[in-house]
Order: sequence, then C-alpha cells, then structure tokens
Amino acid sequence: MPEELIPENPEQETEENETAEPVKQRKNGLYPAVSDELADNMKSGWADTELHDLQPIAQAEHTAARRAALSARFPGERLVIPAGNLKTRSNDTEYAFRASTEYAYLTGDQTQDGVLVLEPTGDTGHEATLYLLPRSNRENGEFWLDGQGELWVGRRNSLTEAEQLLGIPAKDVRELAAALTEATGPVRNVRGHDASIEAALTDKVTAERDEELRVHLSEARLVKDAFEIAELQKACDATARGFEDVVKSLDKAEATSERFIEGTFFLRARIEGNDIGYGSICAAGPHATTLHWVRNDGAVRAGELLLLDAGVETNDLYTADVTRTLPINGTFSPLQRKIYDAVYEAQEAGIAAVKPGADYRDFHDAAQRVLAEKLVEWGLLGDLSVDKVLELGLQRRWTLHGTGHMLGMDVHDCAAARTETYVNGTLEPGVCLTVEPGLYFQADDLTVPEEYRGIGVRIEDDILVTEDGNRNLSDTLPRRADEVEAWMARLKG
Repeated sequence: MPEELIPENPEQETEENETAEPVKQRKNGLYPAVSDELADNMKSGWADTELHDLQPIAQAEHTAARRAALSARFPGERLVIPAGNLKTRSNDTEYAFRASTEYAYLTGDQTQDGVLVLEPTGDTGHEATLYLLPRSNRENGEFWLDGQGELWVGRRNSLTEAEQLLGIPAKDVRELAAALTEATGPVRNVRGHDASIEAALTDKVTAERDEELRVHLSEARLVKDAFEIAELQKACDATARGFEDVVKSLDKAEATSERFIEGTFFLRARIEGNDIGYGSICAAGPHATTLHWVRNDGAVRAGELLLLDAGVETNDLYTADVTRTLPINGTFSPLQRKIYDAVYEAQEAGIAAVKPGADYRDFHDAAQRVLAEKLVEWGLLGDLSVDKVLELGLQRRWTLHGTGHMLGMDVHDCAAARTETYVNGTLEPGVCLTVEPGLYFQADDLTVPEEYRGIGVRIEDDILVTEDGNRNLSDTLPRRADEVEAWMARLKG
C-alpha cells in the first residue's frame, strides 16, 4: 500500500480559489517537498473526463417520494441528514465507508461526507439540496497530493454529474458547516454520523427533536416500496448462491477452518453485491450454540453441524439474512435430525403466522409454542405443561432469542421505531421480516442428556408480507432435512 506524496506545507485552495487548510505532512514521507516545476507539470496534460447525458439512478423516483413524505411530516423545519465520514481503522488506514442508512434511503447516494438538507419553502414543502465533495482540485494539486485525492482513492462524480444521477441539486459540502452556523428557524439533524455538522448545529437542535426525526425515518422503512422489495429479492438470490458455494467447498473448510467458509461466502457477496450485510456466522460444531459466533476460527469436522448465518448486501445496500444448519458430512445423525425437525416445525408455524392484519408478535409466539412442546416432549422440563413453560419463559434456556426482526437496509432494520409500531404493531403488505427459531444446547449444559450438548440449530428465512399472506424471498434454499441432504449431495457431485 503506497504512501501519499505529501509536500512540506502547500496551500490548498477550493474550487472557488479560497484558501483552505494545508495538506497535512506525513511525518516520514520520502518526498519532503514538491518542486515548482513538478507542481506546474501536474496541472496540465489531463483529458476532460466530465460525463454527460447521464440518466437518473434506478431508485431516483423512489427516493424523491421518500423525501416528499418526510417533507410532509416536518413542515416548516430544516432537516439535515448526513452520510457520515471515514472512520480510522489504524493509524492512517480507514474502514471501508458505508453511508448512513437514513442518507442512502433518501438520496440513493453512498459517498462519504455527503449531507442532504431539506430547506423549508414556507409553512409547507421543502427544497432538497445535496451537499457533496466536488471532484478533486487539479490546480492546487489536491487530486494527487491529498490522501483522499482522486489519484489515491479514485474518481468521484462532479456536482453536475451527481445532480443528473440523483435528481437533486448539488453544492459543495465544504460550504455547509458555515451556512448551518448562520441558519435560523427550527432544525432537526440525524445524529451520530458527522461531528462537524453536529458542531455547527449545536445551539439550534435538541436531542428530543433529533430523536423524533431518527425514529420517523426508521418507521418510514417498515413498509418497503417496489424498489426495495426487488433489492431484497436480489440479495436473497445472491445469498442462496453463496450458500451453494460453501457446500461445494466444505472439504476445503474441513482441511482448514471456519474461515474458509467465511471467505467463500464473502467472495460471492463482493461479486454480486456491495459487501456482506453483517459479520458472517460460520459456526461449526459447538460454536453453533453461540448466537453471534463471528470469530470463525474453529475446526470444521465431519459428523458435526455447520450453522451458517450470512447475507449478501446489494450495491444499493439492501441485505438478506438467511440461516441454514447443515450436516458437514451431508447426512444428519438421528439426534441431529430430531432437533433439526423440531426447529423446522417451529419455523413452519412462524411463517404461517405472517400475514396482513396479524400482530407482529404472532409469528414469534407460534414458533416458541412448538419449541416448548418439543422440549416438554423430550422430558427436559419435568412435568410442567407447555402453557406453564411459556408463561415462565423456561424454554428460553434453549431458544434464547426472539424469532425474528425487520429486514431492509440494515440487517436489524427499523430498530429505532417506537415499540407500538414495531413489536406491538400490526403486519401489513410490504413489511419484510425474518423468521428464525433455534435450539441451542450448550456444551456445558448439565440439564440435558450428554448427547444433546454442543448441538445448535437455527433455520432462518426472509419473509415478505403480501396482500393475501406472505412470500418467502429465500425459498430457493431447501429447508426440510431430506431436501437439505439431497441438495448437498447434488452440489458435492
């Protein structure tokens, strides 16, 4: 990874030729200065690469509708929604940038440092402006001297190009903080993404009002539009192919570790999407009893189970969230199948409860009842009735987590929504959620027979509420035990 060629103390200028902060000097750079001759040489001899006649991105009409709905909810108020900034991983390297969900949802843009501002046009209506970094300045050398210049990190769209693609007027974001400092009237900001914006608004906003904006944007995503549903289907389809890749390479995972599974799925995510939507859980053997096992450094052994919980995130940032529990050697043992079939039956009950007009909690209650019945049947809860077990929540020793969550641009989407609109809400067409019951018998659990210990099973699918019921977006992956075995045998050849 090369080091930036940073000069001693050059004065940078903005595109408007206003003096800006000098480029920071790297302490141990090999080039302590830039000669006048080199600086002049780098200014010229470059082709005009401005793109013309660009067409709007696929979701432009949807983002416009989302902004209009937001405008109607907060009339007469200035609304500020930042994309966020780069975060340092170590020293002078950064984590890969991922725009804030609120910003990407409203704009379709994913560039760092961007900010959407909705300026009120009176008692009703807003004028949207997108504040972005323009292309790197070639006159002052920013494009090749700055660590975020285009020769280091790649070309970014000009403001004119961004306007054509996103359908929103664009301005230089470097002017925004000063403008917001002078702003008057009520303002709301989505916090936690851009410290410079928050500093500029520090005396103009309140935590309560800002939280109302964040909550509203979370609840706005509870019901997906047509574009979002198509993206979620795309994510599920790519995820299914990633699971197939893993099955085909299980022999290599056995020779190495869970990390081969992690890497195999990640390759599919990067080929067909932007990234993984969350840290892949590649849990083999007793690791499957750890709900969020993402270390993925354990052994993969024939005769044990692999719990793979992973999802591809599309290039427009919608993620799948799918889990399959697979026999590593391709065949369930009798006990593994018994536990697996119990979880499958619970998931079937949960999926059947997902329909318009149902309470959100219904699918969880349906799945938990089946699992409680199985645990009582197996003698793990003494002589207690199923109803008493559920009343006391005793099944949770082995079921542990809720049976699902909303899904969308975040794997746990709409998390800031009010309780009355989420877990105490009612399902309606366009809602997308996961149904993911599980049973987990810890390796050190002395309350279960020894042969149960170290077995963990979860089955998870992404379910869209439709007008007349539901649609399983991830149903190309088999779920029934016999179908799983046949599928694995076919893939392994």
